[in-house]
Amino acid sequence: MTRRAWPPGYGILAGVTRALHQVDVFTADPYRGNPVAVVLDGTGLSTEEMQRFAHWMNLSETTFVLPPSGAGADYRVRIFTPVAELPFAGHPTLGTCHAWLSAGGTPRQTGTIVQECGAGLVASAEEVLAVRPGVTDLDLGLVGPYPPGSPQAFEVRAFFPKDGATTEDPVTGSLNAALAPWLLRTGRATAPYVVSQGTALGRAGRVHISQDAGGTIWVAGGTVTCIRGQAEL
Repeated sequence: MTRRAWPPGYGILAGVTRALHQVDVFTADPYRGNPVAVVLDGTGLSTEEMQRFAHWMNLSETTFVLPPSGAGADYRVRIFTPVAELPFAGHPTLGTCHAWLSAGGTPRQTGTIVQECGAGLVASAEEVLAVRPGVTDLDLGLVGPYPPGSPQAFEVRAFFPKDGATTEDPVTGSLNAALAPWLLRTGRATAPYVVSQGTALGRAGRVHISQDAGGTIWVAGGTVTCIRGQAEL
């Protein structure tokens, strides 16, 4: 790996100032998507230190960029919720990639970025938007179609338990990645299509689903940096 592939300031030891970006994902409009905090240099931080910072940030996920352990990756990322580490999640992947590029990251292969990491129910869109879960241990994904000709093909919502209550996620890349094969395989959708999510929360999340000639399904969306700063870690 060449030095130029890493953002300025990479390699700072623990206990000093590190670049921190907060990126809004699955939207082109600031503060209308799903935010993720990205620490652009996690070198030297222990798992406990990463988890403590993610807990303090109190976002759905906080990520830490590290050098890759494999020869084929541009960088490695560790993803933490306020209470646990995740092997993979959709919107942190896009947000981390956006932050890495914004900070000067250069992919090994032009046009392709390789990230290393650890690893529905059907109703109408109107009915999906009307759901008001009251069960405190609910872990649920909902998907409902919009009428033909609408700008978005489906409305998606995701609920999960947190602190004794049911919490809604603004936009969920991993849920949309799981739904897409089923929607396409059963003929409920044809690629490409666009999903809206977060509408019930006043967000404007947009998830773009496509499928290449080889059958691989791609999940994409806009990203925009809302905060650039420094963190003492």
